[in-house]
Amino acid sequence: MRAVVVHTFGGPEALELVDVAVPVPGPGQVRIRVSAAAVNPVDAVTRAGALVEAGLMAPRAVTGIGWDVAGEIDEVGAGVDGFAVGQQVIGLRDLLDRSLGSYADYLVLDASAVAPAPTGVSAVEAATLPLNGLTAFQALDLLELAEGDTLLVTGAAGAVGGFAVEIAARWRGVRVVAQVGEADADVVRALGAEWVVPRDVPDLAEAVRALVPGGVDAVLDTAGLSAMALATVRNRGSFVTVVGGADPIPLRGIRVHHTWISADGAALATLAAYDLTLRVAGTLPLEQAAHAHTRLAEGGLRGRIVLTTAPGGGS
Repeated sequence: MRAVVVHTFGGPEALELVDVAVPVPGPGQVRIRVSAAAVNPVDAVTRAGALVEAGLMAPRAVTGIGWDVAGEIDEVGAGVDGFAVGQQVIGLRDLLDRSLGSYADYLVLDASAVAPAPTGVSAVEAATLPLNGLTAFQALDLLELAEGDTLLVTGAAGAVGGFAVEIAARWRGVRVVAQVGEADADVVRALGAEWVVPRDVPDLAEAVRALVPGGVDAVLDTAGLSAMALATVRNRGSFVTVVGGADPIPLRGIRVHHTWISADGAALATLAAYDLTLRVAGTLPLEQAAHAHTRLAEGGLRGRIVLTTAPGGGS
């Protein structure tokens, strides 16, 4: 089968398309025939070697690339209940130091990292959900918000931010302040944001507190604003960041957390049932993974580029 791997860390050209043996599922695992794999920023930093430098991943001779997967169950390992050959699924590969990722024709995952695919959407669309959707879901869990509470989401038009706005507003009854660029104001309002604060506002805390006197109950900081975003939170509120190195000092009794994503098939099944807005920036065939990484580095995307395993497919 084909797989995209890295032997020597570097730029997009470090991605190599190689032929490898089809993986075999062990007990408690399933094998997925991959239809689509989303391209995420973490794939780029993995390719560049930044995760090894940060001590988050052990050095290895061959590094697999890709977290998100959508496809069809191809084989079921011993002891697996609830999945059957031919079933459409989504999953998350959160074990970093492996020689195979989701940029491949087949992927083996623990059954606990897999969920039935959302209905009524393509595999390409479904592949954009696991990593970013779970990150938003798990970050919101850490904030422990009640219905009617207020939340600031920074970078609200991004992949994690957009899911966070939609999940919080539509399924948890939270009142959301979205911080975005002017061009994305209508996008986040459509996702459920009650208020919008411009990304270039001179004083974020002043602008948010003008909308929510006393400060918001919580912040989900996807933009890495750190102390600037912390200043919008009421005393003894809560703050979560998803950006490495952006944890502010927990002033004024504010609870500060960092979200580290973990595969969770049950939570993924909940997300799949939410009918979330899935945004695809474009598709490319697996063999053009390097081009996808180049486009990702150029920025300005709304949604994810998705790699497909159909040879030559893309748009």
